[in-house]
Formats: sequence, C-alpha cells, structure tokens
Amino acid sequence: MREAIGIDIGGTGVKAARVDATGTVLAQLSEPTGRSPEAVMAQVDAMIAALDRPSVAGIGIGVPSRVDFKTATVFPGGYVDLSGPPLGNRLASAKGRLVTTDNDGTMALLAEARFGAARGHHDVIMLTIGTGIGGAVMLGGRIWHGKASAGQLGHITVVHDGLTCACGRRGCLETESSGTALGRHIAEAALPHSTKAEDLLQRADALSRNVVERWISPLRSGIDSLVATLDPDVTVLGGGLGHAAAAALERFPAPSSWFHCHVVPAQLGPEAGVVGAAIAALERLP
Repeated sequence: MREAIGIDIGGTGVKAARVDATGTVLAQLSEPTGRSPEAVMAQVDAMIAALDRPSVAGIGIGVPSRVDFKTATVFPGGYVDLSGPPLGNRLASAKGRLVTTDNDGTMALLAEARFGAARGHHDVIMLTIGTGIGGAVMLGGRIWHGKASAGQLGHITVVHDGLTCACGRRGCLETESSGTALGRHIAEAALPHSTKAEDLLQRADALSRNVVERWISPLRSGIDSLVATLDPDVTVLGGGLGHAAAAALERFPAPSSWFHCHVVPAQLGPEAGVVGAAIAALERLP
C-alpha cells in the first residue's frame, strides 16, 4: 500500500506523520514551530528525512496561510510566512516526489471528510480554532478553492469596528473567537493565565459564563452567516479548541431563523492536519 508524509505547520507547532491510504498514522513527529521561515523549512526537511521510506510516494504540506492550490504559491502573511518559491522546490528531502501544498484548514477538512466527522457529507464548512482560525469549504464533495485561496473563514467580519486583524480588516472572526482571543478575554476578566476553555465550561459562576459568551458569540454569528450563504450539510469545528467551542455553542444556540446547520466537533483531533495533508498528496498521484 502506498504511503505519504503529511506535514501540518501551525502557529505553535509543526507536526509530521507517515500515513497510508486508509488514513492510518504509521509514525509521527512534532516540534514547536521555529522562529523564522528558514527555521521552519529546516524542521520540515528534517522531519521528512526522518520519516522517509521507499513506500512514500508523495508529500503533503498544510500551511497557516493563503495558498493558490493550482500553482502551489503561498501568499505572504499568516502566522508563519512561507511565501516565496513553491515549497516543493525548497525541500531537499522531497527527492523528486510530488509535493502538494494547501491551507492547513483545507487539509483538516479533507481528513474529516474521508475518515471523520464529515464522512458521507458533500457540502461541509470547517473552522479550525487554535492560535488563529482557519477554514475550508467543501461543495459537492470537492474542496472549493475559488480563484486562488477561498475558505479564509477566519477573516469574515463578525464585529463591526472590532479589533484590527493582521489581514488589515477589523472585527474578523479570528480576532474575536480564536484561542488568542480567548486568552485576551481571560486576562481582561483577571482570571489566572492558566485558565482553559474547559475550566470555564465546568464553572457555573457569572464571570466564567461572561467570558465564554464573549468568546463564543462572534463564532455563533460567523457560523450563522456562513450557513445562510452556503447551506452546508454540517459544520465541523476542529483545531485545539474545536471540542470546547462546540460545547460552548450548545449553551448559546442559534436564534430561530430560516437557516440551520448541525455543528459537530472534529473526530480526528490533532492528527487531522497531517492525515489530510498525506491524503491530499496520495489523491493527486496517478
């Protein structure tokens, strides 16, 4: 059975895994994300070399940036700026193999669609909630790339005149409901820095409820707008805070309207990105 190496580059960590066509992780590695693009590329190259086997037929890389899938171009910006020549050209350890590059949210959705919470569905929205918020859209069973980099769902506006986002807009979903935003809400409430979303959900006091509401209400608004626009079968929440966000949304249900969509947590956990990246590589092979 053919295998591929999947790489998931995040704002805080880089993960790599050797995966077969059934989505089974055969071996994996993880490290904190390097402090520069050059350091990250060196990490990726070393991880691929460590996981490589003759059975590896392709390499997939998910990056936390906008990506033109057709040209494998990574646009500037994001938590790790890997713009420049296509990543496949910069990896010495690729050794002539096909390298597939896409947004990390897209890779996670592909994994969930093949093996996880979106399996059997054709129209799906996915939001990955971590340091920032990534997103991806599947329509008719195919990832929707648009002209170049569709699916930047973390950058839809949910708070008019909200905080300025790195993308240049204000009040983006990423600035209001990401893990970074949750940390800000916790600090503003003078709660301990170590407070986690799960801690807040277990408490019944007004302060904890207020922090959760401030964090999750923009996400509810964003999902409701996406549902009105795309009418998916299901909305999947992944990333490190996906399960907590899904639980929090149950406390703040969508208002009665014409539009409704079932919201579910991702099933593949932290392995979704590497599994999806590997499967993306395998599905492009002849």
